[in-house]
Amino acid sequence: FFFQLPSDPFRYLGWWEVEEQSVRGNQLRCPRVREGPSEEELFFRKEEHTLRKRKQVTDTEKWEKRLQENWENCAELNLSFQDLGDLYQVENFKRILRRLIRVEKLWLVDNSLTDLSAIRLPRCRELNVNQNHFTSFKQLPKIPQIQHLSLAENNITTLSGISDFRHTPLESLILKRNPCEFQERYRQLVFSNLPNLKVLDGIPKLPEDCSPPAVRFFYRMCTIL
Repeated sequence: FFFQLPSDPFRYLGWWEVEEQSVRGNQLRCPRVREGPSEEELFFRKEEHTLRKRKQVTDTEKWEKRLQENWENCAELNLSFQDLGDLYQVENFKRILRRLIRVEKLWLVDNSLTDLSAIRLPRCRELNVNQNHFTSFKQLPKIPQIQHLSLAENNITTLSGISDFRHTPLESLILKRNPCEFQERYRQLVFSNLPNLKVLDGIPKLPEDCSPPAVRFFYRMCTIL
């Protein structure tokens, strides 16, 4: 028998009646995937044949799983909008980051990230960490080959630490909607620290950006009588 599922998210799916089961399609409200019986329970049920089938499937899927976890050969990776900074998964997330030794393009947008300073991405050329909670350049991972770095909508208040990227091939930097953007002579300060930079916040380097930051001189008047 065939029944339409009543729940809207599953209205285009169907439920086929399973033999020796009393559940009907019109009773199914929220399909769930549940963990199967343990090996001990199957043994006491005298259903070892099910266990053997399960082990065979596990063996055949082992190689596929290994390929899925082959982070060392990953060249491009998008893990955006996963809330990876949450305590529930941050440690596993950092474990994966440490294995990205060949990644060249990495997107980690909107993940509540605060500090990745212990991570090194030796081949990363493009890193997008927009909409996170970074407060300093010192909290970014080690990215010696970086060319394009996007940090929009974080909470970076000062340009302290930006000179660490002076000896990298960084060409494009986005700092839009960070507090440091409102710093006096912001563009001149960035380009003076990063002379190889070509584009800042989507705007190419302009002649006025090359002038050194203004130096304030303080004078003290002395009156001799």
